[in-house]
Amino acid sequence: MNTSEYSKIYEGNFILINRLKSELEGIGIVPIIKDEGESQRLAGYGSLNQGFQEVYVHNDELEKAIIVLEQIKTEMDSSS
Repeated sequence: MNTSEYSKIYEGNFILINRLKSELEGIGIVPIIKDEGESQRLAGYGSLNQGFQEVYVHNDELEKAIIVLEQIKTEMDSSS
């Protein structure tokens, strides 16, 4: 993954990441989910950041993805 083509838009626990991923896919954006903890586990190493993931989107889709992210954040803030 060429980092200049993709931007990280969010990092957090896998529950919120799954919600964001679902919403993005609903509008035709396919995000890349990076999970260092799972990669370390599969390689046989321990990890302190289990369940912590990062979401990347292609720079061409960045504006639409940010709008979706802000809507989710607003919804989460209003429900708490």
